[in-house]
Amino acid sequence: MFASNALIGLREGLEASLVVVILVAFLVKSGRRDALRYVWLGVGTAVGLAVLLGAILTFATEGLDDTTAETVTGIASLIAVCFVTGMVFWMRSAARSFAGELKGRMDRALDLGPYAVALVAFLGVGREGLETALFFYATVTAADETGLGPVLGWVVGIGSAIALGIAIYYGAVRINLARFFRWTGALLVVVAAGILAYAVHELQEAGLVPGEDAYAFDFTGSIDPKGWFATIVRGIFNLRPRMSVLEFGSWAAYLAVVMTLFLRPARRPVAESVAATAAPAQVTAKPEEKSITR
Repeated sequence: MFASNALIGLREGLEASLVVVILVAFLVKSGRRDALRYVWLGVGTAVGLAVLLGAILTFATEGLDDTTAETVTGIASLIAVCFVTGMVFWMRSAARSFAGELKGRMDRALDLGPYAVALVAFLGVGREGLETALFFYATVTAADETGLGPVLGWVVGIGSAIALGIAIYYGAVRINLARFFRWTGALLVVVAAGILAYAVHELQEAGLVPGEDAYAFDFTGSIDPKGWFATIVRGIFNLRPRMSVLEFGSWAAYLAVVMTLFLRPARRPVAESVAATAAPAQVTAKPEEKSITR
């Protein structure tokens, strides 16, 4: 799970870093450096809340019995899948207008007062932080690994995102955000499909979802579940040598439907389409037709 966790950490961390970069650059260019401390107040609060949620999810489930822990893990994983699905589709459509909308919110917040500035920063980073905390818990739990591998992946990903954000702020790096979020979004869809399958698996073990013993396939006789091949496949796709029909079916259905919708070409806004079709009609309109409409 090192690679997938590093990817999620990079993606989520970069979105949060971009929020901070945009807000800081806007305030500096506007001559409002006095408001920067409130931005950092909002950012710090959001990060602290995300860490607290991650700690609660991680440590609060340790003392629970198996059924309750599996239920909590399954539900948390489902929520994480919902969040990441909404996030990749939102960023797919908003990548080009992301900076403009954020600057507009900060401009209005400056008129309202310092705590409105902190609130803009808190909401911008907090959404990413809550998604990261849920996804951290889901992916680390799904990894079923001991050691620091999954956690190290998150550290590398988030650390790289922070470094990349600093480089973008100082102009050392320029990236095509629309393309970046498109390709990382596609990879996150694959990761989310695995988390969904894991959620179904946990809920089946808890007895809340039927079909635990109805296997779609069982390769445990020829593939060692703890071997290197099974570990790699599970780390990338979260597929195991033995999976139930519902577990594998949810993985395949999610991947097929969501990936198809995510990769389909984006449509032009309705306003642009109307303007494009209306303009030629105005140019070719005849004088007689104009006189009729008066």
